[in-house]
Amino acid sequence: MIRAYRYDGTAEIILAGSPPDGLHPDILWLDLIGPDRIEEGLAEKLLGIPLPTRDDLKDIEPSSRLYVEEGGIYMTASLVYKMDSELPQVTDVAFILAGNRLVTIRYAEPKSFAIFCATLVRSGAKYRTGTELMARLLETIVDRTAEALELAVARVDALSTEVFVDHKTAKRRPPRFLEDKLIDIASHHRLVSKARDSLVSLSRLVTFLQSLPTVRSDHEAVDLCRIVARDIQSLSEHAAFVSNNITFLLDASLGLINVEQNAIIKIFSIASVVFLPPTLVASIYGMNFRFMPELDWSYGYAAAIAAMLLSAVIPFVFFRWKGWL
Repeated sequence: MIRAYRYDGTAEIILAGSPPDGLHPDILWLDLIGPDRIEEGLAEKLLGIPLPTRDDLKDIEPSSRLYVEEGGIYMTASLVYKMDSELPQVTDVAFILAGNRLVTIRYAEPKSFAIFCATLVRSGAKYRTGTELMARLLETIVDRTAEALELAVARVDALSTEVFVDHKTAKRRPPRFLEDKLIDIASHHRLVSKARDSLVSLSRLVTFLQSLPTVRSDHEAVDLCRIVARDIQSLSEHAAFVSNNITFLLDASLGLINVEQNAIIKIFSIASVVFLPPTLVASIYGMNFRFMPELDWSYGYAAAIAAMLLSAVIPFVFFRWKGWL
């Protein structure tokens, strides 16, 4: 689908079945959403420049993601989406400045685009250039990434409360409670990791955008890019801090699991130590030798039972006195 936005924020859909002869001068932004080959060919014809394919967007080399060619400025950024789900993902989005127009090519639906488009249509904001519109779009994308980090912080705080604070008050936890929490920690780490990947990609894009002569000549676009770059830097530092907290939570959870496992092993160790001496006594009197004086005693059985009980109680009392239990 090809959606065109004019200077005043109004939008229209360009259909490949009934293509226009050319783009209206008021059209400032072409948004290509999951375009097929026919729609890509139509957009190339209307713009007069080649457009990257879906496979081209996957290239991670900086020279393939940020370059100037045939009158167009080509930039590709990785944006995080599906942040509210358990499996956040990253999608590659192309930003192309062709003359005074902005062209975006995307094969997913990041919520930041929906928010920006709704605001654009509702407010009727007027942008002078495609560069200014792109800077505003990047600002919305960065704000949405900040929301992803805020969501991760809230989830990590709630999980930390479940693991540590509730651990002191809970009498009995469900089986494999901490093991299940490791899965939640991995999910939170994935969200923060995707957000950091997106911030790194956006940082490279904004740095490249600021170096362009067309941008440096636009003072308002320069100011917007500077603000976006500063926000990206602060968010990157915050993402690193959140990532360290998640790492600490992971290490602490693994430590608690080890403590619980050691406690279980300790119980078995105590049981083995307590029952080992009685087993020795029982083994001695279970021998089948003919000449054993205790076999003829009238109180031999009671004496053997008493010896086994004493051999179990004495080590237990000694360990308690030493503070080992």
